[in-house]
Amino acid sequence: MENLKKAYIAGGCFWGMEDLFRVRPGVKDTEVGYLGGQNENPTYHDHPGHAEGIEITYDPNEISYKDLLDYFFRVHDPTTVDRQGNDKGSSYRSAIFIQDEQEKEVAEEVIKIVDDSGRWMGKVVTTLEPYTKFWPAEEYHQDYLVKNPNGYTCHFERFGTFL
Repeated sequence: MENLKKAYIAGGCFWGMEDLFRVRPGVKDTEVGYLGGQNENPTYHDHPGHAEGIEITYDPNEISYKDLLDYFFRVHDPTTVDRQGNDKGSSYRSAIFIQDEQEKEVAEEVIKIVDDSGRWMGKVVTTLEPYTKFWPAEEYHQDYLVKNPNGYTCHFERFGTFL
C-alpha cells in the first residue's frame, strides 16, 4: 500500500463528487473536505474561500492521475464559474489543487483536451490552485449519499472519456 497517491479536486457539492469517485477502479479511499481557503479548521458553516473538495487516495498502478482528471471533467460542468447545479458561490468552484509540476502539466494537458473536444458549450474555467492543506469535513458529510441515498446531487456521468 506504500505506492498510493492522493489527488485533490473540487467541482461543486462534495457529496456527489465523492459518491462517483469512491467506486472508480483504482480509487482506494475518498474523503470530503475543504481546500484553498483562508481559515484554519474550517467547518461547513465557516469556510471562507475554501472549496468543497475531495481527497482521492488512488493506486497509480491501477488508475493514472490523468484518468482521474478525465473522469472529473465528465461528472461536473467545468465551464461554470462558482456554480454547479443549484449550488452557487466560490465553495462550489471547479478547481484542481496542484501538488507538483507534473500534476500541473497533466492538468493543463487534460484541460486543453477537454476544451478542444467541444463537448461543453463553453471553455473550461477550472482553476489550478496550489495544494496547501486538506481539512476533512464533518463526519455527517463523509459518504453522505451512501448514508442518504435520496440526498441531493448534481453530479453524473455526462460523456464518455475525453482521452
